[in-house]
Amino acid sequence: MDCSLRQVANLLENANNILITAHIHPDGDSLGSMLSLNKYLISCGKSVQMIIDDDVPKLYKFLPGSENIARVSELAISPDLLVVLDASDIERIGEVGRIAKVPILNIDHHISNTKFADYWYIDSKAAATGEIILDLLNMDNALISVDMATCLYTAIATDCGFFRYANTSSHTHRCAAQLIECGVKPNIISEYMETKPLASLMNTLEVLKTLELHCNGKIAAVSVEHSENDSADSTEGLINYPRNIEGVEIAIMFKFTEQSSARVSFRSKSVDVSELALSFGGGGHVRASGCTVSGGTIDEIKEKVVKAAEKLIRGTA
Repeated sequence: MDCSLRQVANLLENANNILITAHIHPDGDSLGSMLSLNKYLISCGKSVQMIIDDDVPKLYKFLPGSENIARVSELAISPDLLVVLDASDIERIGEVGRIAKVPILNIDHHISNTKFADYWYIDSKAAATGEIILDLLNMDNALISVDMATCLYTAIATDCGFFRYANTSSHTHRCAAQLIECGVKPNIISEYMETKPLASLMNTLEVLKTLELHCNGKIAAVSVEHSENDSADSTEGLINYPRNIEGVEIAIMFKFTEQSSARVSFRSKSVDVSELALSFGGGGHVRASGCTVSGGTIDEIKEKVVKAAEKLIRGTA
């Protein structure tokens, strides 16, 4: 059921035990949205638990309340509503979608959303799911604490490249202004996000050595040999390096977890890369999307994806 924001509020109001989750490989938007909504629902007297089928990246552990996000094995409530944030497909939430046999409410901003939930609110014009959560709180005249504001500001800022990407709107800036008025310190958040260990810098150097240019410099790709023990922090933001090269229209990052499978990220300044991700069973936004590609060697996977990107560029020329 396609819901209005008021209907979303009513669903939350009528639920007593609420389980909140977000996509695997969590980012600033999914975590910030989850933490702020959790704090609000607890203030409304609800029994709430946050679960993700993944670890919280070290990069985001500065967010207030992040230590309370549990893994699937730690489910401690019998929910009557599952709230899925910032996920466009049921597979994106991993095991949580299989253990919670209750109605699902999905709040999301991805244009590729499959409308998998029983109830959904999707605003693809929002720069981040955090924008939607703030709109929801404002509609209910919620008191927004500094901790909630910090989580929401991080959610919004990280998903729009700290207000540099094309999805940044006047509403995005108004949201940021409101959160700053609530006590957020943008410089402190930026410091947390930008401070990297030496190992991360050395990893960036190794990734840049894999840089390849295709289609007369319109496609730039980098590759990461990623083990299961590596943290998400080690690859955070690496795709921006090929994206920022002059003349590049599509940036690609391959993250190989094994010889026959890769997580692939796409970024663009002008091309609709959501189409590219969708062709491989993934999804995302017009300028930022991703997918998983399996089958074949590393070189075969790279060739298959680059050819699809070249075809997309030729079609938009």
